Amino acid sequence: MKEKIKKIIKNRILIFILGGIVFGTIGVSAATYFESNLVTYDNTESGLSSTDVQGAIDELYNFCIVSQTPASEQLIDKGDLGKDAYEDRYFFKGKNPNNYITFNGESAGWRILSIESDGTIKIIKNKSIGEMAWNSSNTNNWTNASLKTYLNGTYYNELNTEAQNQIVTKDWSIGAAVWDNNNLETQINNENSKKWSGKIGLHTASEYIRATSNSSCNSMQTYTYTCENDNWIYSNTDNYDYLWTLTPQSNSIQVLITYIYDSFGRSSPNSSNYMGIRPALYLSSDIKITGGDGSQSNPYQISL
Repeated sequence: MKEKIKKIIKNRILIFILGGIVFGTIGVSAATYFESNLVTYDNTESGLSSTDVQGAIDELYNFCIVSQTPASEQLIDKGDLGKDAYEDRYFFKGKNPNNYITFNGESAGWRILSIESDGTIKIIKNKSIGEMAWNSSNTNNWTNASLKTYLNGTYYNELNTEAQNQIVTKDWSIGAAVWDNNNLETQINNENSKKWSGKIGLHTASEYIRATSNSSCNSMQTYTYTCENDNWIYSNTDNYDYLWTLTPQSNSIQVLITYIYDSFGRSSPNSSNYMGIRPALYLSSDIKITGGDGSQSNPYQISL
């Protein structure tokens, strides 16, 4: 991400703000930053205890700094987030990272897939919304796929107004995959060779692979059911063995790559078949995190 993410250090705040707002004069330069634990608290005028003052510092820090920081910058230091080796992106990896998010009023109903170089955040539904054909006409061109039309029409229109305002139109990678190619970089380049501009889509085949924390699972050929244990997108509780990706099969116009709950689905079905669907979308780079820690019980809360 060109390392453009700002370094935000917890418990540092402009002393002059505290001096004027919280507990009177401290007698330090208005342009000076201090670690909060290095400040000597003089409560003779304020009557506040050190605990009270620390609470005020934390509250002001969260209000003045954290709440004004884009979500992409707030998330960048999370332990489950890894810098991608192939693109200027960050991916949440592992069996169950803290990447749950409340979106469209659905608490923990979505999960963060990646942080993009422009600060937008890609999220996907935590569970399938049901089964549908990828393209009822049985071709694998996403630009005229029936699922594309549904997701960007009926499904989008059913989202609440706040959620619609949080979504941005993006260029999605819809290039075809090559099953017999074991080079993930080539696979990514193939996906990126064709683009579609829209609001709601799916995750790609390579994005699914890159969600694993198992470094040996790094290609279409090596990705087997043994890799699923370290990949949070995999879920055998989703009630749908097969789930569509956005990536078509390169050597047949009739089939589309899917992943399934116990392997990576090398036997791709025709696009007219009915498979599970997890919509994906990009949140605006202006989104802020206003609460939560990303766990399923306490998902991230967001606002513009």
